[in-house]
Amino acid sequence: MGLFKIDLKGSVEHDLRKLDRRLIPKLIEAIGTLSVNPFPVQSKKMRGSQASYRMKVGDYRMIYQVDTESKIVTVYHVRHRKDIYRK
Repeated sequence: MGLFKIDLKGSVEHDLRKLDRRLIPKLIEAIGTLSVNPFPVQSKKMRGSQASYRMKVGDYRMIYQVDTESKIVTVYHVRHRKDIYRK
């Protein structure tokens, strides 16, 4: 499949700063695995979108988009499951 480039939006850094420091390495590792496989078992396509996915990491969710032509995974948010879907 080839390696994908990971693009983290500024909102991801902002989200990670709010989290417990013990959770951050696990979440960073999960983001890193998207470069090898952007469609892991724990990810699910989001309704109403062509390229947006969510991935579970414990009680946290990552919202990201995959551009298969450019081989870029853009991560938008990493938040607790109770907060991620609120507007």
